[in-house]
Amino acid sequence: MTRAILAGPDRDGLGTALEVQGIDVTRVEGVLTAPVLDDAGVADADLFVLTDLDEATAISVVKDRNPDVRVVVYSHDSLPNFARGQTDLAMDPDLFGVDMVAEELA
Repeated sequence: MTRAILAGPDRDGLGTALEVQGIDVTRVEGVLTAPVLDDAGVADADLFVLTDLDEATAISVVKDRNPDVRVVVYSHDSLPNFARGQTDLAMDPDLFGVDMVAEELA
């Protein structure tokens, strides 16, 4: 089973759409420190989905803990330059609906 961490608010319902596709989703919000990400199971995650780009520094922590994790940004905001090299996929919710994104990630 695919394991995902959904980090940040889920206003669009992406977490539910991922679950419908059979993905096991762990949700985390707030400040994404290394201990928070460790507790969420980042070492065993297949996907790290970030919706709050104020927490973009978490991408480097996630990749440090799990170099094989696929990093997906799903946000209306612009991805900071420092995080682009470690992000596998960045999508704007205005252009890509949750059902389509979930199906693609599954």
